[in-house]
Amino acid sequence: MSERIVIIGAGQAGAQAVATLRAEGFAGSIVMVGDELFAPYQRPPLSKAYLSGALERERLFLKPDAFYAEAKCELILGVSAKSIDRTKKTVSLSDGRVLAYDKLLIATGSRVRRIPVPGADLKGIHYLRGIADVDALRPGFEKGARLAVVGGGYIGLEVAAVAVKRGVDVTVFESLDRVMARAVSPQISAFYEDVHRAAGVRLLMNTTVEAFEGTDKLTAVRAGGATHTADIALVGIGVVPNEELVKDMGLTCTDGIVVNQFAETEDPAIFAAGDCTRHIGREGDPIRLESVQNAIDQAKHAALAMVGKHTPYGEVPWFWSDQYDLKLQIAGLAKHGDKIVVRGAPASRKFAAFHLRAGRVAAVEAVNAAPEYIVGRKLIADRAHVPPERLADTTIPMKNIV
Repeated sequence: MSERIVIIGAGQAGAQAVATLRAEGFAGSIVMVGDELFAPYQRPPLSKAYLSGALERERLFLKPDAFYAEAKCELILGVSAKSIDRTKKTVSLSDGRVLAYDKLLIATGSRVRRIPVPGADLKGIHYLRGIADVDALRPGFEKGARLAVVGGGYIGLEVAAVAVKRGVDVTVFESLDRVMARAVSPQISAFYEDVHRAAGVRLLMNTTVEAFEGTDKLTAVRAGGATHTADIALVGIGVVPNEELVKDMGLTCTDGIVVNQFAETEDPAIFAAGDCTRHIGREGDPIRLESVQNAIDQAKHAALAMVGKHTPYGEVPWFWSDQYDLKLQIAGLAKHGDKIVVRGAPASRKFAAFHLRAGRVAAVEAVNAAPEYIVGRKLIADRAHVPPERLADTTIPMKNIV
């Protein structure tokens, strides 16, 4: 009853850890520290339903306020952790408080990658990571406004989809040769490029932003040797893990806090979960995942390990993106060299791309194709071998594919 667990980070992983700890019978005290003023909330809807206005702020929150009171979890919000003393087992906060801990969970997530070009500090240039970012961006979505989206990844394309539907003039600048290049197959990229262009979005591939122009406020973007007029810009060029707190105290970090299969660091009293971590994936490779699935599942395993119920973490990763009326659902991790089998016709706006590796299903990308995603995820978990011609045959229902 006297044991105290401190959680640094009030996000998806932190909230899940609280729920799992109490469900597993942990009766000690729990303190959660978050640098935002909000209790844990969902981030994926920010660039989708919340930005469009379809989802109210209250519906973003993961748990009602009563949950934390009932779970006897003390929330310290609007305060950041400044340092950790592993010898004394204490955490120093930005408001001067010092918290003692018996076990510590680092769930600090990630932060946006800033663009290092001239003019990047001009007014009108936005990033999207939290509620406040969306609240600042949304007023600029006036009909006829010119929006420059830097980065053709999930965030950039989701924002572009919302903006163009609001009558905003949208140009996407992507430094690579296709959209979502780091996340999806060429077939999926090509499909989404067609969809965005049909909606009126200008996509400029192989185009790197060189500078933002304007005296005080953004007026143009210089990219690919040309100048493009812009009223506002959204920069979505990825995120970086918030690992500095752990690195400063001497624990191993390699583009993420290194943890084992139980979400444990090298210090037996310190655990980590979510975007900020690097762990050994199902394929045996060190990976850092930026997803709700990883935050939830890894936090569960961290909480279990904290109460002595060590269970290896090896769930199938999954991701999703909502753009227009299309739901892209991905399970597994694709690799260069995978054999790609397309099931269904992209023109139907309902199809899937399966990735085969050494004959087994390694990943699936499903567009408005829930059965393919659901069954595909199970095939990945089972490391199933399926003949490519059978996967491609739409006369065979997915439930009968094996």
